[in-house]
Amino acid sequence: MKTIDLSNGLTAELRPAVTEDVYPIVALLADDRLGRTRDRIDGGESLEPYLTAFASIDADPAHQLVVATVDGVVVGTLQFSVLPGLARRGALRAQIEAVRVAGGYRSAGLGAAMINWAIEEAERRECSLVQLTTDKSRADAHRFYARLGFTASHEGFKLAL
Repeated sequence: MKTIDLSNGLTAELRPAVTEDVYPIVALLADDRLGRTRDRIDGGESLEPYLTAFASIDADPAHQLVVATVDGVVVGTLQFSVLPGLARRGALRAQIEAVRVAGGYRSAGLGAAMINWAIEEAERRECSLVQLTTDKSRADAHRFYARLGFTASHEGFKLAL
């Protein structure tokens, strides 16, 4: 899909996720201070809800789960979704979710390359806007997205069900 030369001298490949990638993706999701309270598959938890979610994402062309690999090992992931809407004259929006890069690969250009891929994909799909959310406590992520041209233009709200 896309080859990424990293600043650490390694090369990553960005490609669509497959079922076998679900476990390492969940491991990435769980490998931070917020994710470890929400996602886990050790201690007897089942991978089944993640596999069910992956099957839904994979079956819908409006959504794409991608992974970045180095030497076949998953070291990054993001979910890309196209959302239709009536606002903005019926414009399509691209939504970026669940961006994660393994600790040893941060600051090597992988995250920026993944986001730039998502922006290019949004343009290819004729979206007029790319949006994402990040937890208010993630100051490093806020700086990262601002550096890539995103602006904190809205206040988001969530309701846990």
